[in-house]
Amino acid sequence: MRRLGTTALTFGCTMSAAIALAANGQAARIAPPAPKPAAPAVMDLPEGLEVHGAALDRLLIAQLQRRPGPSQPKPEEPEPYIDPLSVPAPPPEAFPQDFLPVPDRWRIVEGLGVNERWWDPYNQNTLKGDRPIPGFDDWFFVAAAVSDTVYEPRSTPVPVAIQTGPPGVFGDTDQWLFAQTLIGSVSVIKGDTAFKPQDLEFRLTFAYQYNYVEAEEERFLETDPTKGTSRSHSHLGLAEAFVDYHIRNVSDRYDFDSVRVGVQPFSTDFRGFLFQDNNPGVRFFGNRDNNRWQYNLAWFQRLEKEVNTGLVDLSEAPRDDHVFIANLYRQDFPILGLTSQATIVHNRMDDDVAQRDSNGFPARPAELGQTRLRNYDVTYAGLNMDGRIGRFGLTTSAYYAFGENSNSPISGRQTDISAFFLAAEPSIDFDWIRLRLSALYASGDSDPFDGTDEGFDAIFENPIFAGADTSYWIRQQVPFIGGGFVGLNGRNGVLPALRHSKEQGSSNFTNPGITLLGAGTDLDLTPAVRLSFNANYLRFNDTSSLEALRVQGDIDEEIGWDLSTAAIWRPLLNQNIVLRLSGAVLLPGDGFKELFGAEDNDDFFYSILGNIVLTY
Repeated sequence: MRRLGTTALTFGCTMSAAIALAANGQAARIAPPAPKPAAPAVMDLPEGLEVHGAALDRLLIAQLQRRPGPSQPKPEEPEPYIDPLSVPAPPPEAFPQDFLPVPDRWRIVEGLGVNERWWDPYNQNTLKGDRPIPGFDDWFFVAAAVSDTVYEPRSTPVPVAIQTGPPGVFGDTDQWLFAQTLIGSVSVIKGDTAFKPQDLEFRLTFAYQYNYVEAEEERFLETDPTKGTSRSHSHLGLAEAFVDYHIRNVSDRYDFDSVRVGVQPFSTDFRGFLFQDNNPGVRFFGNRDNNRWQYNLAWFQRLEKEVNTGLVDLSEAPRDDHVFIANLYRQDFPILGLTSQATIVHNRMDDDVAQRDSNGFPARPAELGQTRLRNYDVTYAGLNMDGRIGRFGLTTSAYYAFGENSNSPISGRQTDISAFFLAAEPSIDFDWIRLRLSALYASGDSDPFDGTDEGFDAIFENPIFAGADTSYWIRQQVPFIGGGFVGLNGRNGVLPALRHSKEQGSSNFTNPGITLLGAGTDLDLTPAVRLSFNANYLRFNDTSSLEALRVQGDIDEEIGWDLSTAAIWRPLLNQNIVLRLSGAVLLPGDGFKELFGAEDNDDFFYSILGNIVLTY
């Protein structure tokens, strides 16, 4: 380290001045010796650094120009600016340090002093799955009970049988029905389902119904005329019995694959046009891409149903009637707000054993035409949509049916099946008012004796459309007078399929088809009260099959006008108590009159429905 002091600098400066004076020709004087300087300030240079020439002079001059005295301290950092109008952050001690301990997050309400009551369905309750079973962290128990009470005065065409009157004469049309249905369901579920699919579920549901019906004519309700004009019946049936297993999650958003095995409900489309029923089967289902894609792969074997209640008859073996289903849903396609579905459904039915219903009437084969057992394989290709386009609601459905029929009921020959179905229901909302339009077309058979069956029929329909069971035509089964108990249409169905019933009959593709054009409105007067009005115009598409079966020519296509209204009251603003009263009339058109001989003094048929549904 080189050390440089002020003494050396002074000597250097004096010598420089003397040289300068000599150069100017002046005598040089020797200056008196300078006083002894103070101890030189020492500047330390980094090890290995050498300074020469002008750089050395500049360094020495800077050293001399430094203010004498001790070194000045380094200035402190300025204090940060504090806005006097701002609110300072609270100190750490202001935050709570103690927590209220609770057994688990499901019992927080109980920790606050609110205890559950097992009979209360409106607050937290272990019996309805609000919190785990005691002693189990992620197992839940769900119980449900439904009481469905129906009182239904009605009128339909009534044939008078040979045993009770002259053939071809129609009797008194008035009837009334009382039905009480009780449904009980229990489920055991594993997994927290608040944000992800359940891991495992076991469900069991039974239904019991008692019904009583009175009519004015004998042999209308049962084949035995000694049974009189009334009938009471009760039946216990199985509605659900399945295991649902969560196979895997396929994304961090809980897209999943699952399988369900056992008796379970299923609908092939949004409105129940083709197949909506409870049957034993295996169903694989799941979703992808944040639930934008959904799929189903399923097989079901149809069960025998008790015709008076519509419930599964556990005393009968399953039918040799199989349904195979594959469908795919896409949300927000083709536009935002619409969900589209493509589906393929195959129905194979081998009917090799005759079947009678509990009232004694032939169910399969129906006493219609050739009265022969039939086998058929039919495939349905369908496209369905449901959702909104801006403020407009829209539901559409389209099916094409193709396949083979071993014995056409009228020709008795093997035939090909080629039929189609279209339906649409647009709507628009104005605050508390919804306006609806309805249009439906099911193709009819133009020639029942050729080699093609062109009448569209479903597997097991239950349409929520054009007023649903408020409508007379959809709610009531109108008997077709052609031998035996055969319905022109089915109860809770829109298609004029000419079959015994949905529950025990088989599909019939030799039928007249139907066109429905309707308009309706729903008025939400209050959150608890809704009024609905519907007007539907109905006509057959082709009456060739009706003319062949009745041996009657030139039957008009017009069925008539179906007018209905309904009031729904939910006093608790939920579905736990629902009261409904509806009324409908069918004003027969020329075709209906020609089939059933409606006279001027009895030129309409009516249906009144009083319904109370209580749910726990």
